[in-house]
Parts: sequence; C-alpha cells; structure tokens
Amino acid sequence: MSLVHILLNTLYLLMQLFTGVIGVYQILTSLFGVWHRKRPITFHPQKRFAVIIPAHNEERVIGPLVDSLMDQDYPRRLVDIHVIADHCTDHTREVAERHGALVHVRHHEENRGKGYAIEWMLERLWEGPVQYDAVVMVDADNLVARDFLRRMNQRLCEGHKVIQGYLGVKNPFDTWVSVSMAISYWFSNRMWQNARQNLGLSCSLGGTGLCIDVGLLREMGWGATGLTEDLEFGVRCVERGILPIWDHDAKVYDEKPTTILASARQRLRWMQGHFHCARQHMWPLIKAGIRERNFAKIDAGIYLFQPMRFLILFLTSLMMLLQITPHTTPLSHVTSLLPTQFWVGVNVFLYLQMPLALLLERVNWRAYFGLIILPFFLWTWGPVVLQAYFTKGNRKWAHTIHKRAIRLDQLRSR
Repeated sequence: MSLVHILLNTLYLLMQLFTGVIGVYQILTSLFGVWHRKRPITFHPQKRFAVIIPAHNEERVIGPLVDSLMDQDYPRRLVDIHVIADHCTDHTREVAERHGALVHVRHHEENRGKGYAIEWMLERLWEGPVQYDAVVMVDADNLVARDFLRRMNQRLCEGHKVIQGYLGVKNPFDTWVSVSMAISYWFSNRMWQNARQNLGLSCSLGGTGLCIDVGLLREMGWGATGLTEDLEFGVRCVERGILPIWDHDAKVYDEKPTTILASARQRLRWMQGHFHCARQHMWPLIKAGIRERNFAKIDAGIYLFQPMRFLILFLTSLMMLLQITPHTTPLSHVTSLLPTQFWVGVNVFLYLQMPLALLLERVNWRAYFGLIILPFFLWTWGPVVLQAYFTKGNRKWAHTIHKRAIRLDQLRSR
C-alpha cells in the first residue's frame, strides 16, 4: 500500500471515530430534551433590570422592540431600557427615544462591534447613580414576550446568576433560508439547550435574551469583545464553576436572514468566533473537567471541540455517503472502522430529531414542509466552517441588516 493510501486510510479512520462518537453523544444527550414542564412564577417582582440593546443602524426594527419591553408584565419603575446607538448613520437614536428608551451615542473608530459596545455601556452603568440587580442583553431586531422579565426575576430570586432565554424566530416563513434557520433553532432549543438543562449541564449563551447578575458582572468583568461575545462569556462562567441555565419559557424572537448569502455571512462570523474561542478555552476546560471530575466542564469543552451542533448532521451524512460510495473511487482502499448500518442508523436518529422537536414545540404546520429542504441548508455548513477555519484570525465585525418591523401582537397572530 502506498504512502498516500496509508495517510488517506488513517485520516478516514480518525474521521469515522470522531464523527461516530460525537453523533452518538448528541443522540444520547438529546433524549433528555423530550421532557419539559412549564415552571410556575412564585416570586413577586423585586429585581431591578438594566436592559441593554446594542444597535447599529436599526431604525426599522428598534421601535417594536422597545415597545415590547415597555409592555412587560413587570413594574415599570424596576426597568430601564438603554439603547446603544453604536456608530449609527440613520435615525436609530430618534426612533428609540420616541418610543421611550434611554439612548447612549457611541463612536470609537478602533473598537467596533457588539462586544465592545456592551463593555462601554456597562462601564457607564457602573458609574451612574442607579443600582441595578441584573443586566438583560437583547439584540435590536428582537421582540420580547410579556412575561420575560417576570421569569428572569424568578430565576434570579432562586439564586441563579446567568440565565439564557428561549431563542425564537419572528420571521420563520419568509424564505426557505429563514424556515431552515427556524427549524435549526427549534431543534436546538429543545434537543440541545433544554436537554442540557434537564441534565444539569451548562447551556450555551445565544447573544440575546441573556440575563446576568450584576454582582457577577462586576466581579468577572465583561471582557468578551470577540466575534462571539456570548460564547466567550459563557465559557468563562463555566471555567469559574458558574453554569448558565436555560429558561425554556422566557422567550425572545429574533429576525433571521432571508437569503443564503446573508445567512452564510452571519454563520461565518459565528464560526470564526467559535474557532478563536476554542483555541483559548477548549483544552483547559476538558483538562479541568477530567481533573475535577466535572462533566459540565467536559461537555462545554466538547461543544468547543465540534464547531457547531448542526455540523454533526453534515459530517454523519458525509460519512454515510462515503461509506456507500462505489468501489471505483479512491476510497475503495480505505478501511471502514464502523459498518454502513451504523451510519444509516445514526443519520436516521439525528434527522428524526428535527420533526420530533417541531412536534414537541407545537410549531406551525407549515414548518414541516421546511424539513424537505432542510438537508440542503445543513450541507451549506460544510463550506462555511471550512472557510471560517482558514479565516479564524479575522476579528472584524460584520453587521447583519434587519428589515422586518414586526410587532409582538402581529407575531402572536401568525
């Protein structure tokens, strides 16, 4: 056997081992996402919130978001809404002020991006006269359910320090791209985040719908200024033994890209930030988890090890296709570590989780038609991750343009 075939054989064996272990791990953990019981609210409103909204040219969507925060089922005196007009060249400031928010104008030619804007805003809050109990971070294109702050107050009163709310989608049926993204989020919310909450593991922070205890923020500092500031902060919390928790009933709704190009740009930024964070924190987390026998840290390290949970589907599908490739290809001489039946079974279980998640989440019947085109969207993760790996040194923030000025009452009627 030639050296080329030996190298190809070794690489293929490692790919099979890695993909097989990760695929089975995902199947086993996701089983714990099936169960969910809505938790009652027992604590009266007592925590004071500073809601931070980083905004760059968001005049089209900032108004409905502020309105949804003003309409919270929570005492108005305990909530301040702070909009960061970050390098805006449109009417974001005027629109936000007209809807009742406190607007802070920021200009900094070097430190651009959401993470820097949040850090700047937190410094202003610490120097201000108002003493807050917690900070809530919401993206400018979001809508927030009326009981969101009530549920964050509940979790804070129970003693939790970092809470991630449910990440819904406000425009799931705009295009095949947005419905594919929506299915991915419904799956992630139920079979990944909710599963880890039931297992007592750390959830992953989603960059919006996030609540953090002020005492912890002052102690740790924000320090998350990369392309995926949410991932950075969450990993640092786990390293300190503080597990971010998931609240499946505290919902925010996000606008998803409607074109494959816009979606690819957004996902490329996510993956560039993911690789950068993994390089710094993956091995320390795994080593600490093994040393301390702390499975939550090991699980967080595994999450950093695999670039994206939906990439699992891409990899397992690829392995199955390679396994059944005709023998006339260059792969005819490589060794199959795991039989074809294993890859077929793993793929069946992984793909069946998608309709199961839709069923459990009771989503609109139109979403099931999106399952037909979902495999095509999932396969686009491969090129995105590959490009992100070779451009992981990029630290330039890429803004996602938002267009849909949907109101919360319109969302309920969809």
